Amino acid sequence: MKPTNPTQTFLVEAADLLDQIEEIVLGLESHPDDAEAVNGLFRAFHTIKGSGAMFGFHALADFTHHLENTLDRVRNGVVPLSCKLLELIMAARDYIKILLETPQGRPADDPESRRIIAGLEALGGAAAQESIPTGKAQTPQSDARPPAADGSSVRWRIRFRPPHDMAATGLDPVSLLNELRNLGPCEVVAFADAVPVLDQLQPDQCYLSWEIILTTDRGLNAIKDVFIFVEDGSELIIEPTSTGPVSTRPIPGPVAQATEPVSAPKENVATIPVPVDAAPAQRKSAETSVRVPSDRLDQLVNLVGELVMNQSRLLQVASRINDSELAVPVEAIDRLIGELRDSVLEIRMMPIGATFSRFKRLVHDLSQNLGKEIDLVTAGAETELDKTVLDQLGEPLVHIIRNSIDHGIELPAERERIGKPRRAVIRLAASHAGSHVVVTIQDDGRGIDLEAVRAKAIEKKLIAHDSNLSEKDIINLIFLPGFSTAKQVTSVSGRGVGMDVVRRQIDALRGSIQISSRSGQGTTIDLRLPLTLAIIEGQLVGIGSDRFIIPMSAVAENVELLSEERVRNNGRNVIAVRGELVPYVRLRELFEIRGTSPKIEKVVIVSHEGHRVGLVVDSVLGSHQTVIQSLGRFYHQIEVTSGATIMGDGRVALILDLAGIVRVAGRCAQQPPPVFA
Repeated sequence: MKPTNPTQTFLVEAADLLDQIEEIVLGLESHPDDAEAVNGLFRAFHTIKGSGAMFGFHALADFTHHLENTLDRVRNGVVPLSCKLLELIMAARDYIKILLETPQGRPADDPESRRIIAGLEALGGAAAQESIPTGKAQTPQSDARPPAADGSSVRWRIRFRPPHDMAATGLDPVSLLNELRNLGPCEVVAFADAVPVLDQLQPDQCYLSWEIILTTDRGLNAIKDVFIFVEDGSELIIEPTSTGPVSTRPIPGPVAQATEPVSAPKENVATIPVPVDAAPAQRKSAETSVRVPSDRLDQLVNLVGELVMNQSRLLQVASRINDSELAVPVEAIDRLIGELRDSVLEIRMMPIGATFSRFKRLVHDLSQNLGKEIDLVTAGAETELDKTVLDQLGEPLVHIIRNSIDHGIELPAERERIGKPRRAVIRLAASHAGSHVVVTIQDDGRGIDLEAVRAKAIEKKLIAHDSNLSEKDIINLIFLPGFSTAKQVTSVSGRGVGMDVVRRQIDALRGSIQISSRSGQGTTIDLRLPLTLAIIEGQLVGIGSDRFIIPMSAVAENVELLSEERVRNNGRNVIAVRGELVPYVRLRELFEIRGTSPKIEKVVIVSHEGHRVGLVVDSVLGSHQTVIQSLGRFYHQIEVTSGATIMGDGRVALILDLAGIVRVAGRCAQQPPPVFA
């Protein structure tokens, strides 16, 4: 196993911080008085600057220093939080992302950097003009920092016990104490109560704790910033204190030896001793997590998949031998492999909230470009999906949201004229539905103009002038390649490459898409997606000697088809199921499998995008836990399958792609896809 690259770890953590910065800035636009959000913004940039300098990203550290100083003045009430400042912070966030991607190839003083710094200087005054020498992450001196809002000094008592493994993180307690001295006069006492006997002492461990009396006009936030990199694993108490010498008691523990105080302050400031941070024992311990490269996780899933397939073969062999001594360990292995499979698949599950948060910036930028006022509301962020599904879900959601903003949402003046609020709302929600997750995109715009869609389809000769289509079939026309109702091509839409791409990508994920719309009230799009793409429950069916897998999540029921019933329906491929005529596809004919059909065939009724479709097979053999294997790039043009699996006897069974079967069957019958879609 290759060791973890510290620089790569920093880049991953910096990307997370940039996402956090973007989310905070977008939140501050609607809640500019959120002081805690401003503190979070400052700490995120402070962390990026400090870690960047540590790993050699000097241009990044120099640039971020300007932001840090300006935000510090915002926290102290010297600089107001304005829309212009938020715009500059967002531009700086994008520029930092570029610096992270090209740390060696981007000059620190290029035009974009100068533009942002000039904007900060104009808003922040002298603080924005401070800089640190290139290549050195120095600690700002106390005289270079802005004073507290009221200019008064406060006496603080700081009790600090770092984690024993602090040295392993590359941090030195002495540097923290020196940084505190830069904030003002301080008195430092070290406690050695936790130092073990010599035989048990580890040279790379830190056993000391400190108590510091600090007098500064910088305020609580400046003190917290000193400990920003070590606060998670440390015991840290910061509280205002009245006059009095430094304590001779450690934190907490028996009486210990103390060093002589250093530079005791002469001034006395009376304050109310109110604790700022809760005691360490009262804090909830944060849940620990481990970062694992996705390729290692994919390899683990592949190995578990191989294990599941061999488990199936072992069960088949054990049932054929019928040995009672063999049955017990085989059952135990079956149970353990099942638990291992479920645990590994749970590791791949990730909350969809991270994907949702990416679209706040998209809505923000597009609404400004198009002169619209839009709020993005999300729900169900804790809903979990397989990481592979999440990675491929982003692009379809981008197309849908862009279409909603451009085509669906009206301009503010028009919304007011028809009695709607000026600000439109796009709702992005996720929820579980059995073995699927339903992602809903809903807007309160003008809805889909069915007449305009029908007229455009007739103009493009996609349908006949006298076609009698239902409302659902008309809506489904927007999924046809090249279809667009935009009157002119813009940077957002009009080229006819949007919803057809969405459908293809959702089909590739073995999902489905449904659209409903009401004129003048808005449009709702539901994406139904499988929880995972690695291992699925399937229904095993047979046609002659061939075996196929139908995803169990799509199976509604199984019925019998007698040869006399086809005669009764004049040869039409429909079957009556409880008074409803359900169209079906004869897979033997579609796949051109030779042989004679049995007298009584089976029809597997499946649900596909709101419609019921039958798949006619020779026999239904039962359920099967299916490990999905790719067919390879040589077979990527086959529409009717989405992969394959290996059976217990070593034979290969193809996994059927329901959307592809419907499309191919429609073309073979010379019928447009909307009949089944």
